[in-house]
Amino acid sequence: MRIERVETYPLLHRLKQPYGDANGYKKYRTCFLIRLITSSGVDGWGEVIDWLPTLAVGFQDRIIPFLLGKPATERLHLVNTIKKWHQRSAAGVSMALTEIVAKKAGLSICELWGGKLHDYIPVYASLQSYREEPDWQERSLVQVEQAVADGFARVKVKIGGKTIKEDQEHIRRLQALLQGQARLALDANQSYDAAAVFQWERLLQEWPNLLWLEEPMPMERVADYKLLRSRLPIPVAGGENLPDAAAFVPLLRQGAIDIIQPDPMHQDGMDGYRETLQLARHFGMRVSPHAFDGVLSRLYAIMAQACLPAWSKMAGEEIEPVEWDVMENPFTRLFPIAPVRGAVAVPTGPGLGMAPDLELLTAYRWDGSIYR
Repeated sequence: MRIERVETYPLLHRLKQPYGDANGYKKYRTCFLIRLITSSGVDGWGEVIDWLPTLAVGFQDRIIPFLLGKPATERLHLVNTIKKWHQRSAAGVSMALTEIVAKKAGLSICELWGGKLHDYIPVYASLQSYREEPDWQERSLVQVEQAVADGFARVKVKIGGKTIKEDQEHIRRLQALLQGQARLALDANQSYDAAAVFQWERLLQEWPNLLWLEEPMPMERVADYKLLRSRLPIPVAGGENLPDAAAFVPLLRQGAIDIIQPDPMHQDGMDGYRETLQLARHFGMRVSPHAFDGVLSRLYAIMAQACLPAWSKMAGEEIEPVEWDVMENPFTRLFPIAPVRGAVAVPTGPGLGMAPDLELLTAYRWDGSIYR
């Protein structure tokens, strides 16, 4: 069962209006899917994140020539080699090879991983709160209200991109709107230092519906995170850009974080990603995966979460939620899976149990032009 063909699907959507977080505004959304097809006709899909021109050249010139003719069953060897060149590409290849093996065995990916422990995985609505227009707060309120109306019981919004005064006014207005109807996570995108975070301390104590404070500071400031965790009344979360399980060890060993948030597209393949999930459990910590920028990677995060033992025996805390992008993004519809009342049913068919929408792949195919 050798790899006979590799197809790439670079996709681009230019947004009608920019939106963003503390890192800046997005003017477009991209997606890069790959399909590996074996000599026996079994195929598998993967997803990679990076600038499309970089990925197009990298796959054409190096990764595809390396993969052709290789046994699809040698997943670890292939992924370990590719990650020396480009770790994110290795993550996508790992997804595709995992699906090929599962299909060949007639198993779902969850069955390949030992069987699911959860039939449904909760998801939270992830919002990019900022706009260039002066009425950005009003627009954010409308977005949150719509997410709650769509059945989401958990919502994440951004802070850190405006002044603390503006952001606190925004969150006060959101809390007045929610009236306890949904739980709220705050994501600062590593914008603060410890002194700035403590300006939020009093407000955080007032709001009982807060889920967590996400990445308030750069993740390498382990000592500061440990200090925050000792003083703040809500959990501290982060780690979406950490590349492997080892990168989480300093945070976990020093008790600097409550919830880790690995992203399948940023880690060293699905095997490494699942090692990160298990590492958190060994330390007795929660895992709420980051998956804003990927549609297939989010599906993999949901399936990995389905195979993860619950972190607690407490009622209502069976398994942690996965991030669900609710912003303008047509790629969310690439795979036929959607939340109902804030939860997603775990797929059961062979492999992924589904395939991407070929019409959308054609409609949004990147034409090779430069975008900014």
